Amino acid sequence: MFKGGMPPMGGNMNNLLKQAQKLQKQIEEMRAKLEQETVEATVGGGKVKAVANGKKEIVDIVIDREVVDPDDVEMLQDLVLAAVNEALKKAEEMMANEMGKLTGGLNMPGLF
Repeated sequence: MFKGGMPPMGGNMNNLLKQAQKLQKQIEEMRAKLEQETVEATVGGGKVKAVANGKKEIVDIVIDREVVDPDDVEMLQDLVLAAVNEALKKAEEMMANEMGKLTGGLNMPGLF
């Protein structure tokens, strides 16, 4: 029996520290994997497509010739902007969803 009725905390703290280190390693591995994944967004009935990776970088833009109208450049700009923003949103959601699975839904600031 321990004096004072409480066992020392050393063993529990070591286990907690090991679990935290294991989780941190899993998060780093998952982040590296997801940074290689891509998501795509299309707008204008598929006429403009933007592809983003898990680093939230645009890695490809495809524009159908049909929407390239020199008399309406503003429409093309709007379509490209919409596709890019949607692709970046999907990349953010992909990272958040996959990391949420790993962390059990815990909100960990600075993780993403």
